Amino acid sequence: MEHDSDQLLVNTIKALSMDAVQAANSGHPGAPMGLADVASVLWTRHLTVDPAQPDFCDRDRFVLSGGHGSMLLYSLLHLSGFDLPLSEIKNFRQLHSKTPGHPENTITAGVETTTGPLGAGISNAVGMALAERYLAAHYNRGDHRMVDHFTYVLCGDGDLQEGISYEACSFAGHQGLGKLVLLYDDNRITIDGSTDLSWNEDVDARFEAMGWHAQSVDGHDREAIDVAIEEAKAVTDRPSMIRCRTHIGHGSPNKQDTSAAHGAPLGEEEIRLTKAAMGWVPTQAFVVPDEAYAAFAPMRARGAQKGADWATGFEAYQAEHPELAAQWTQIHSGDGLPDDLEASLEGAVDGSMATRKASGAALAILADKVPQLWGGSADLAGSNNTTIAGEPSCQADSPGGRNLSFGIREHGMGGIMNGIALHGGLIPYGGTFLTFSDYMRGSIRLAALMEQRVVYVFTHDSIFLGEDGPTHQAVEHAMALRLIPNLDVLRPCDARETAACWAAALRQDKGPSALLLTRQGLPPLEGTEQAMTQVQNGAYILSSDADPELILMATGSEVQLAVGAAQALREAGHQVRVVSVPSMDRFLASDSAAQEAVLPASVTRRVAVEAGRTFGWQALVGDSGVVVGIDRFGESAPAPALAEHFGFTVENVLAQAKSLL
Repeated sequence: MEHDSDQLLVNTIKALSMDAVQAANSGHPGAPMGLADVASVLWTRHLTVDPAQPDFCDRDRFVLSGGHGSMLLYSLLHLSGFDLPLSEIKNFRQLHSKTPGHPENTITAGVETTTGPLGAGISNAVGMALAERYLAAHYNRGDHRMVDHFTYVLCGDGDLQEGISYEACSFAGHQGLGKLVLLYDDNRITIDGSTDLSWNEDVDARFEAMGWHAQSVDGHDREAIDVAIEEAKAVTDRPSMIRCRTHIGHGSPNKQDTSAAHGAPLGEEEIRLTKAAMGWVPTQAFVVPDEAYAAFAPMRARGAQKGADWATGFEAYQAEHPELAAQWTQIHSGDGLPDDLEASLEGAVDGSMATRKASGAALAILADKVPQLWGGSADLAGSNNTTIAGEPSCQADSPGGRNLSFGIREHGMGGIMNGIALHGGLIPYGGTFLTFSDYMRGSIRLAALMEQRVVYVFTHDSIFLGEDGPTHQAVEHAMALRLIPNLDVLRPCDARETAACWAAALRQDKGPSALLLTRQGLPPLEGTEQAMTQVQNGAYILSSDADPELILMATGSEVQLAVGAAQALREAGHQVRVVSVPSMDRFLASDSAAQEAVLPASVTRRVAVEAGRTFGWQALVGDSGVVVGIDRFGESAPAPALAEHFGFTVENVLAQAKSLL
């Protein structure tokens, strides 16, 4: 039922948003003003969260996909009682504030995901809803509902125009994610002006075609919004989209329904006129009536009650299902990994094989040891070796299946994996060819920014995939991925090192990891018996003479070339050290003493070998070193012919080493 307090709350959200953007002289007031009605209904009447327990595992998730409208979210967080005082609202977009320009999950309590790149938030929300359903299938028993919550996502025209939104929403429709509700801000304005400039599709029909339940409402009719959300929640066999026809900059006499309200302050005079029109105090900024705080009392009560009921229910759950309860506690505490993780992999993955196959063998072991490990591939499971044998596919009618088929949707897969990780309780992995990591780079970057434990299984890691040619041959990708802060790029040289890289990736609890794996078979190398304890250092000594005059270092399949060249040099009477560098990132982040132990400064003759761009290796070889790499695109030919053509042979590495001696 509509109350005067509802309008007061809407006005408060609008006023805070206008004032904060004006004070910062930067920001986006239009979307928060246009969405104030929608958001106030959702938060006060439906959303179940507890500001006193912002990380409560069974809370509803709310994602503001259009992160430029961050002042809407900050206003809601402040008014509802999250740890976001008014002083932080006044400090909007300033250095070290809790109110950055776009919401960041590592900075502000109550922010579920870092949004900004449009469409990313939608894909994250799909991942969250998928995780909710998966965990419910595994842990709910009878009346014990350990997992039972909704995921709500608020998006705009820009989100739906980005391709990732189609990938993710198509996947969500196929999966029948009935507890996912998307509210679409149909304000028909983008930065350049009317959406008619570039877009005229029937959004309702689009979502219906993807298997969604679709509704349309007046985005300023709060009672209609309430009814639509209730109807969406009642549809349990498919996700729901509610198109809310709104007016950007709603209430602004001169800037409503214009792009001028999108990405710039309204200006002092326009704010005065807007506040006067809505009966506000025109001359004061950051006014928050007590009634606005009180409007969130029902939400706070809902959240607190659910938390208390859940805790009581978990005690009974522990008594009736002790093994499941123990597992639940494990996956939600600390890194959630067993102490014997490394021991279970030690020696179990060995022999001559492609590292993509070694990864599959490691995954088979890890599936039993790490119940929260969950993932699949972007339609390349057979090539990526990401299928857990004997486990069903995750589908609408088998929601607990441990094998995810993302379809040919690399970017969507990346965003969905981020949402799975953000939900909590799960470690997602996803596979594709390394060259196709380009399609998902935006999501990889966000995973790194958000410090999420996500594992990318990138196979066919170099020109040695052969006949498919340069379109599929990764040349720049290893080094390009290493440029992303917080992303651990791991390129193992044999089966043992591959298993160790998997363990290292799972132990990486603050940031994603990328495993770069070969198509071609690789022999086991002497010295990698120590990989399980050494990979964590980034680089380690495979073999070394007492007083090395030259260091040969390499990564991935090229380590065997360094080993072969070292043998020839030793036969010629030279003292040599061979270093495997599975993770350049880890090694460069280690302290100077650790680096000196592996690459002593006194040994300046250095050769690095990698079937990729030579850029970046100078950090390890120095100004006088040599890098054997490839600084052009590859060719279509069998792998042995490519190795000879591009100089990835023992003979060429040996010749380069001799040039330094």
